[in-house]
Amino acid sequence: MDFITKLPKSSQGYDTIWVIVDRLSKSTIFIPMRETDPMEKLARMYLKEVVTRHEIHVSIICDRDPIFASNFWRSLQKALGTNLDMSTAYHPQTNRQSERTIQTLEDMLRACVIYFGKGWVNHLPLVNFSYNNSYHASIKAAPFEALYGQKCRSPICWAEHKPMEFQVRDKVILKVSPWKRVVRFGKWGTLNPRYVGPFKVLEKVGVISYKLELPQEPSRVHYTFHVSNLKKCYADEPLAIPLDGLHIDDKLQFVEEPVEIMDHEVKRLKQSRIPIVMEL
Repeated sequence: MDFITKLPKSSQGYDTIWVIVDRLSKSTIFIPMRETDPMEKLARMYLKEVVTRHEIHVSIICDRDPIFASNFWRSLQKALGTNLDMSTAYHPQTNRQSERTIQTLEDMLRACVIYFGKGWVNHLPLVNFSYNNSYHASIKAAPFEALYGQKCRSPICWAEHKPMEFQVRDKVILKVSPWKRVVRFGKWGTLNPRYVGPFKVLEKVGVISYKLELPQEPSRVHYTFHVSNLKKCYADEPLAIPLDGLHIDDKLQFVEEPVEIMDHEVKRLKQSRIPIVMEL
């Protein structure tokens, strides 16, 4: 279990998503909520959305969020007979699965925010359905199939994937990789876009690479890109994201300087001290 916070506030007042992942089948439950919701309301949501679907859990892994660390939550899980295990920061065996799920969810919601503005809550059920009906390499199936033992009835056939192809003069957008805890395109937020462009396709290089017409700004970037870094652009150029003030290195990563240092502290370990800085 984990939370995605600081989302654009919806018309219903939701600004947080409660992300719940089944460790075995990889199936997920995405619950919209408010960051200020009391613990009693979260307990009722847990019984309604999770226990009624998947019975009482043997164990739950979560981070040390104040909600999960509260006496109420601990007492509730103890009464249900569920072991509550706290994850360790940067420990892949405990938090990598939820972090990867959150990253995928953010990418899917980012597309909703770009096209539909603040109406991401209305599309969250379809995002949840799409995630659970997508093929996972780790379990060699979709989470829905792993959970229920049969393929999900859907108008989309996931088994018939075709390689993406572009034609000369097509407009595409280029994927870039932001570093963590930096300002993205001059904005601070969870669902900011991760693509720049559009750029014109000049020619096809080999089987799965394309040469793009790039401006002068990213001088260190090679003009040939793998198809996995490209998406076809259907929007008008005025709606696209410019490269003004964006410095991209040869690995398609960009970094912007922090605007302000909000807080700082020193984490004390047994034999060392680690300075921690919170930047805006």
